[in-house]
Amino acid sequence: MIRLFIKLQLWDRQLFQWINGSLHNRFLNFCLYYLTHLGGATFTICTSLLCWILASQSWRVAGAQAAVALAVSHIPVAIAKKLYPRIRPYMAMPETNTFRNPLSDHSFPSGHTTAAFSLALPFIMAHPEWAALFLPLSLIVGFSRIYLGLHYPSDVLAGAVIGSSVATATVALWS
Repeated sequence: MIRLFIKLQLWDRQLFQWINGSLHNRFLNFCLYYLTHLGGATFTICTSLLCWILASQSWRVAGAQAAVALAVSHIPVAIAKKLYPRIRPYMAMPETNTFRNPLSDHSFPSGHTTAAFSLALPFIMAHPEWAALFLPLSLIVGFSRIYLGLHYPSDVLAGAVIGSSVATATVALWS
């Protein structure tokens, strides 16, 4: 079991280094630096609350569900960050490409990715026709966290699983 864990860690690190190092270019630097904020607290909280308050009925319900999922999903994120204090990749590997004001708290799991999926899934479930927009945007947020040197792929995967699970449970239990 330990050998498997070591192998997974090595794969995680290698995938991180490929995304963070080999894929870097000016276009992605610009785009991903700004798109990563779609998973930030300001955007996700404001979007869910504005939809909840101002939108039509079906979007209002999805906004309320997204707000609840967003709040609830950050409980396991906070617990995991305390139980598994993984240092951020740019701190562990000096050759990592980073950008302005890198975060210094724990890396696992990705809160931005959790938030992006917590926000997107209720809207996708209410309006499947929007999945082609919301799902790729959530994936881009997760990818950006790796690209910007802030998270390992496993941090992003864990965030996507937490956000998706909590959002799905929120929608399922809503009725």
